[in-house]
Amino acid sequence: MNTKDLVGIGIGPFNLSIAALCHDSPKLDVAFYDKKPSFCWHPGMLLPNTFLQTSFLKDLVTAVNPQSPFSFLNYLVSKKRFYAFLNNDRPAISRYEYNDYLQWVSQQIDYLNFDQGIEAVDFNDGHFEVHLENHNQPIQTRNLCLGTGKRPHIPSAIQSQYDKERCFHAIEMANQQRDFSNKRVTVIGGGQSGAEIFLHLLNGYDGAPAEINWISRRSNFLPMDETCFTNEWFSPNYIDSFFPLPANTKYNIVDEQKLASDGISESTLKSIYETLYEKRISGDEHNYRLRPNRDLINAYPANGITLEAHNKFDGTTEQYHSDIIILATGFENAVPKYLAPIKHRLAISDDQQFLLGRDYSIQWDGPSHNKLYAVNAGRYSHGISEPQMSLMCWRSATIVNDLLGEDFYDLKDDCSFVEWSNSQPFEPHAHKISA
Repeated sequence: MNTKDLVGIGIGPFNLSIAALCHDSPKLDVAFYDKKPSFCWHPGMLLPNTFLQTSFLKDLVTAVNPQSPFSFLNYLVSKKRFYAFLNNDRPAISRYEYNDYLQWVSQQIDYLNFDQGIEAVDFNDGHFEVHLENHNQPIQTRNLCLGTGKRPHIPSAIQSQYDKERCFHAIEMANQQRDFSNKRVTVIGGGQSGAEIFLHLLNGYDGAPAEINWISRRSNFLPMDETCFTNEWFSPNYIDSFFPLPANTKYNIVDEQKLASDGISESTLKSIYETLYEKRISGDEHNYRLRPNRDLINAYPANGITLEAHNKFDGTTEQYHSDIIILATGFENAVPKYLAPIKHRLAISDDQQFLLGRDYSIQWDGPSHNKLYAVNAGRYSHGISEPQMSLMCWRSATIVNDLLGEDFYDLKDDCSFVEWSNSQPFEPHAHKISA
């Protein structure tokens, strides 16, 4: 049986980037599998007028191979939209266009296999065995790359009311037609997704709600920090300095950097404020309430769904009555079920995070030359950029280089204006004392 060099599980942007870069090396025999029937990037979040928070140049390939046929610029040229794109002069591309770009790439790579779910992964006789659903014979591979993502986070206070109809996660928002006409709708979460959904509701895309609440535990609806020195955290040099730090230090640093990756785009905040202002001018009924600095305490069925929240600003307890609750509450770690046969061999922390090496491989008790790489799994090992697309391409090339055992891609980046670690201790110059 043919043994692959790499099998990728899950085909999202991160594993698609690895697949696109593997295309450059004829030495690698790879295959990627996903249970979806075709590529689609978070279809439930493809709302009108929603945009990336990352430059289009940080695509699947450009940072390490700008000549690649899978670059975003080549996509624009092939779609005959290059000049229109420039003339549009948008600071960021829409989610729709980015998804279209990813689909365009996926349609050109023949070792992507859709409609192929993974049943289990095991390790025998020096290779991993990937058992596909409805297949008798497993796929053998020397290495794996896990790219099946995280699971939606459902706050414990509201889990009893979660039913995907009246109370659902933001990632399900656009997966079906919805009518919020005359409904009391509450959005929970003060990040970009919460802001996009609140604006979507304000604009009445799915009918005009009777009432819209926007609740966040943050002190206000805070902007993403996209300034130049903050963006130095999203650079290869920063990862080189961050990775060797002690675990406790890493956790503290990442938590302090939250608004560098999880704030709201200035353009989205401005659109919300302008919409609210115009509604006030036109005399629209004041049916929206923005409520930051609240901690959700409880949820129970009464007058629809009743939410209780603690107002951290004045110390009071509040109640909101809702017909629909949308949870823009992010994602959390979860070890995929298909890893059950080898889970006991993997290094996993108490909070279900894989312990990763510098090459993005999971520490385990198996042979060192058989690796399980994991993407979007190293926020507290490699830094704040790990869940983002900013260094996606660079990380992909790091993994491909490691697979090949050579510097196939040149990953050196010497242009950084911030010294993060004390690599060269300061030595004051000796001064002569004049007589």
